[in-house]
Amino acid sequence: MAKINLRPWREELRQEKQQQFMVTLVGVLVLSFAVLFFWHQYLNGIIDDQRSRNRFIQQETDKLKEQIAEIDKLKQERKRLIDRMKVIQELQGNRPVIVKVFDELVRTIPDGVYYEEVGLDGSVLNISGVAESNNRISSLMRNFDDSQWFKDPNLTSVKAIKEDSDTSSSFNLTVNQTTPNAEEEEATKGRRKRS
Repeated sequence: MAKINLRPWREELRQEKQQQFMVTLVGVLVLSFAVLFFWHQYLNGIIDDQRSRNRFIQQETDKLKEQIAEIDKLKQERKRLIDRMKVIQELQGNRPVIVKVFDELVRTIPDGVYYEEVGLDGSVLNISGVAESNNRISSLMRNFDDSQWFKDPNLTSVKAIKEDSDTSSSFNLTVNQTTPNAEEEEATKGRRKRS
């Protein structure tokens, strides 16, 4: 039988396979590193996109907060102006009322009564005056009671004043000032015209 040495051939085949394994291993490692690198780059890109979106949202939120603050300032300014307009309208609306109150004060005063001081505290008139007699004060209070512009007259004090031969009375009274509606006022004017 002939002797064939197969050892070097197997050794070469083993070295060749080992070399192929090493090349394949290096190829797989390079490919793995490439895949990991691109995966890392992809994730970083997504994170960067999300961060830029978050920055954009934050910037827009800040702009909206500024706009909301400006709107709040405008609302406060609007409310202040509306309050101011209401005060002006009330003053303009009360202007004829004051004239009518003074006119009614003149109409209700009987002969022999003189006002020394008239003051308005809210809707209450405080009146100080002098009357020739207590009957004149009673007449004044009846006139206030009959008036559409005044109600609930209340005599707070009466003092007798003696001067030479005349005896007169000093008085203080309060009366509530009201504003009649237009129908009551027309009815009162009609009664005055008839008399």
